[in-house]
Amino acid sequence: MGTGNILNYWRGGLRDVPDEVWHHPSLEALLLPDNALTRLPARIGTLTSLHTLDLGHNQLTELPSQLGALTALSRFLYVHDNRLTALPYSLGRLKQLTYLNVGENRLTALPDSLGRLAALVELRAQHNHLSSLPASLGGLSALRELWLRGNRLTSLPAAFGRLGALRELELRENRFTAVPAALRGLPRLRRLDLRSNRLRGLPPWMADLPRLEKLDLRWNEVTVPEPLLRRLETRGCVVLR
Repeated sequence: MGTGNILNYWRGGLRDVPDEVWHHPSLEALLLPDNALTRLPARIGTLTSLHTLDLGHNQLTELPSQLGALTALSRFLYVHDNRLTALPYSLGRLKQLTYLNVGENRLTALPDSLGRLAALVELRAQHNHLSSLPASLGGLSALRELWLRGNRLTSLPAAFGRLGALRELELRENRFTAVPAALRGLPRLRRLDLRSNRLRGLPPWMADLPRLEKLDLRWNEVTVPEPLLRRLETRGCVVLR
């Protein structure tokens, strides 16, 4: 089930990582999605040539700290659709990683160390139990997309104002009563999804977001003042309400 330096066990009906994996120390991509894995051995840390690791759609309840040894991971780390309640602090060592998906788990917090992932372009943490986010995430200077749908967030750290590369932000189905002030002035934000929150109003500075193209406010009890709506639409922003 391998080609070159790739091993693909997609939908293999596996309950354990196959022994064959450990016979390939130079493996570059390991794909194990849609199985029934309940455990990831600590030996995963020996596969130091991996650039891609897909563990999505399994039954994992924890990840070993040895994941942090995979410093060559530069493309994808997918651990979505598992039963994780926490992430290892050691993930902060994956400084070349560009795509991280930890969505559809049972996470109540993200480790501060994720703010060290300087190359991260996309972070997906949707459908967890997050009530807050670490301020360190404001250090993700390359981050373009952040997906946080279906959590319990009521605010964002002020440090999020440093996310200068952020283009798409999904905050749908959280508990915001106001647009987070941390978003004020983000230079590249194009799409902001605030559907199904508890918004009561919009701040005037929304019209000053220089690149905003789409603002989705549906399923909130919010009234957009006409002057603000005109300013947004005049500068080309589509407002859905």
